[in-house]
Amino acid sequence: MEATKDREHLLSLKVMRLTKPSLFSDSKVLVDSHDLAGALQHTLAGKMWAAEGIDQFPIGDLLTLPQSFGNIFLGETFTSCISVHNESEQQVKEVTIKTDLQTSSQRASLPGNAAEVTPELPPDASIDDIISHEVKELGTHILVCAVSYTTLSNEKLYFRKFFKFQVLKPIEVKTKFYNVEDDEIYLETQIQNITSSPICMEKVALEPSSAYSVQNLNNTESGTTCSDITYLSPLDTRQFLYCLCPQTPAEGASDSKASQGMTVVGRLDIIWKSHMGERGRLQTSSLQRMAPGYGDIRLEVTRLPDVAEVEKTVNATCRLTNCVERKMELSLALQSVHQAGLFWCGIVSRQLGQLDAGCSLDLELKLLFTRSGLQV
Repeated sequence: MEATKDREHLLSLKVMRLTKPSLFSDSKVLVDSHDLAGALQHTLAGKMWAAEGIDQFPIGDLLTLPQSFGNIFLGETFTSCISVHNESEQQVKEVTIKTDLQTSSQRASLPGNAAEVTPELPPDASIDDIISHEVKELGTHILVCAVSYTTLSNEKLYFRKFFKFQVLKPIEVKTKFYNVEDDEIYLETQIQNITSSPICMEKVALEPSSAYSVQNLNNTESGTTCSDITYLSPLDTRQFLYCLCPQTPAEGASDSKASQGMTVVGRLDIIWKSHMGERGRLQTSSLQRMAPGYGDIRLEVTRLPDVAEVEKTVNATCRLTNCVERKMELSLALQSVHQAGLFWCGIVSRQLGQLDAGCSLDLELKLLFTRSGLQV
């Protein structure tokens, strides 16, 4: 993070990003105690950064502060310390600090915890303020810090500094929809860690739209379907599965029209933590699916037993739905399949009359099977 150069002022401005520290790591050289370097290794065994009882472990008990600006990922909270220091030998007054964060689409003001105006700032004194902002956009971000003050001669001075940084993408989210005959929708979600360090998934939830209810298929009575481990190493991927059921349509609305109009199913809410506990959150945009096309007439089987006895009639219920915006004249013709041993009983050819747009008609039918086995 580098600031742009400006004219000489009585005050100086410094910006430091506040991040979690990391565990101190040390390179280990393992030698035998009888070698020449064995005595040196014995001397270093009691070093202050070594974990007790595991001297050769590369990670110790000490924490180290970040040595660089580091990476900022989408969904994380960007926190910085703004410090204004009076480097002159004279007192200044009416010191004001204003901080903005500019992206490619907007400019947001970042209010801090310090007072809006500091009446006086003596020599060698400082004003420290902490700002925080949840990053919600990718790409280039510019932190604009503006300082205004008044000298003892009542001269009003003003200067700005710009700090540029990039916001990276932490996870890759892929979704896929599966449609079934009873209007249920199965949503498969794949989440991949594309950072260079491990993360821990804390929450992955699907927030459905008002047209759907959701069932989480990742949890069972004995735990989760995959595993209880939510740890994701770099480039690791985890899958999640949800079942969406359409809500009962409002009175006067048809099922077919409602099904064709439901394109927004909801959005995903994902929360994770980095390996040092930094929290990140990402909410996807509204997930949309392409409503399946049923043509002019939709046929679905609403009732059929799983098991049928040979040479005994079976009752079945089918539903016909008019999916167009006009009335339709319907006629029914049933054809038996002799090779499969399936025969229709009763009247196999008749007129059903008119079916209004968006309306449904239930048909009670009878079947007879003459062969055993699985029928599709």
